[in-house]
Amino acid sequence: MTGTQPHPYPAQAVILAGGQGSRLRPYTDDRPKPMVEIPGTGVPIIGHQLAWLAAEGVTDAVVSCGHLAEVLQDWLVSADLPLRVTTVVEKEPLGRGGGLKHAAASLPRPDEPWYATNGDIWTRFSLREMAAFHHERDAVATLALARPRIPWGAVETDEFGHVLDFIESPPSPYLINAGVYVFSAGFTDLLPERGDHERTTFPRLARERRLAGFPLPQGAYWRAIDTAKDLTEAAKELAR
Repeated sequence: MTGTQPHPYPAQAVILAGGQGSRLRPYTDDRPKPMVEIPGTGVPIIGHQLAWLAAEGVTDAVVSCGHLAEVLQDWLVSADLPLRVTTVVEKEPLGRGGGLKHAAASLPRPDEPWYATNGDIWTRFSLREMAAFHHERDAVATLALARPRIPWGAVETDEFGHVLDFIESPPSPYLINAGVYVFSAGFTDLLPERGDHERTTFPRLARERRLAGFPLPQGAYWRAIDTAKDLTEAAKELAR
């Protein structure tokens, strides 16, 4: 193992919470997307995320704000938080990669690895397992991979075109980027000042075989909260 990290478990994280959340209107008319509450919990998405990060050993989080930043900042000041939180605000849109680099500059320990998560992801799985996976592969960046359920019913046919079965909301045959990451300390230098790292930095690392993909463990809960329907589904899943 040739990893340069002092130990495989990061204790710092960035949450990207600057999105407009236009598909979640009217919930996002007066608050940023990560401040939308999961029905029945009384806690906004970001509250669930901070609790999860703290439970996984994170002591410091940097929240990158944009749209209606002050609503999020006010909540952070008044909430009883399980870890230290700093906020940074993008004065102008820097793109996903630029925003990540801007936020990473405020991490307390620039020479240590770090986690990052999109502010609209609601999930639970072992980040420590993901960090160990990242470390074992000596990766510069590792992304969590989810297999979401397709929102439509699928139809199975045979080679003659006879319908064999109807499958309600089957899992997708493809893995998708789950919006949760582990980054080695040196990753920050590879990010663009502005623009999208998923079109620049990630493809470059993939060509160099320095980008790893960690499939979410079987049965792990994962949901991206994009629409009002996602909120309803999340509340239903909680009730179960």
